[in-house]
Amino acid sequence: MKTILQIILWIVCVGLGYLIYRSVTGPIEFQKVKEERFAEVISTLKDIRDSQVAYRTVNGRYANDFKSLIAFVDTGQYTITQRRDSSYMEYDKVYGIDMLKEVTIVDTLGFVAIKDSIFKNSDRYKTMMNVPYAQGGEKFDIKSDVIQKGGYSAPVFEVKVKKDIVLYDQPQDLLDRENAQISVEEVNGSEIKVGSLTDVSTNGNWPPIYDKKEDQ
Repeated sequence: MKTILQIILWIVCVGLGYLIYRSVTGPIEFQKVKEERFAEVISTLKDIRDSQVAYRTVNGRYANDFKSLIAFVDTGQYTITQRRDSSYMEYDKVYGIDMLKEVTIVDTLGFVAIKDSIFKNSDRYKTMMNVPYAQGGEKFDIKSDVIQKGGYSAPVFEVKVKKDIVLYDQPQDLLDRENAQISVEEVNGSEIKVGSLTDVSTNGNWPPIYDKKEDQ
């Protein structure tokens, strides 16, 4: 009987020890996995943002779907121009004399492919709709709109993904805590996103640390 109790106590001690170990190492491992996955998701969101900014520069609005955006990156071009001031003499019928006229001339110097300007030699733009680490083939949610700000119509866009999709295999208690984050050093809320449908902004909701990591 004594031996059985000792075995039971030993099993209980091992179990408690493991639980204590997991309570300490679990959050550490979660943070490591989170930062690695978030970094890749944010990098893709930056690619999407750069593509959207280029799309607006050429079209005057943002793309509302990835098919249009990717097709634009694949075939679109920037026009390279040069502005220069010039002047000439023109006869003025009112005053009956030649008068100096000043004008601004815009010269077209050439064209640059959008994909070369943003992505250099990479074709990763072709799959930028796919959420990194997603297990079910999930894609980023993309929307665009035109809102009124200060009496003007302003194009806006937003691209986002739920953290649950990126951290699909992590402990639920730690995931719940992550979704409730409110900190200048963390990605706040339950989503990782760039842009806004209510404000004129192309910023993301991630902290500066993720920008510094990409620069290193």
